[in-house]
Amino acid sequence: MKGIHMPKFLLAFHGGTIPDDEAAVQETMAAWGAWYQSIGAGVVDGGAPVGKSHTVSAQGIVEDGGANPVSGYCIIEAADYGAATEIASRNPMVTTETGTVEVAQFVDM
Repeated sequence: MKGIHMPKFLLAFHGGTIPDDEAAVQETMAAWGAWYQSIGAGVVDGGAPVGKSHTVSAQGIVEDGGANPVSGYCIIEAADYGAATEIASRNPMVTTETGTVEVAQFVDM
């Protein structure tokens, strides 16, 4: 819908696992591909998995990223929080893996 501004949401992935064998890798990649395809044009930035994180605060640097470090991200457009969390609930991180998806709306400034 050209001309209609949809809110953008950051989906931050926490946890998950990397499969051990090639068949499981292919199955996981297919699930992620199907999820991205279901979002269609709503995908603003497909994101990426990320490696080890470091949390920086006034008290110093925590090299393990803290209690539940981010493991990847993507940016989507959705009508509202309800639509964004519904999209997140279908993510393979939630449906087939042992992870979570954090949803945060970007604030226009």
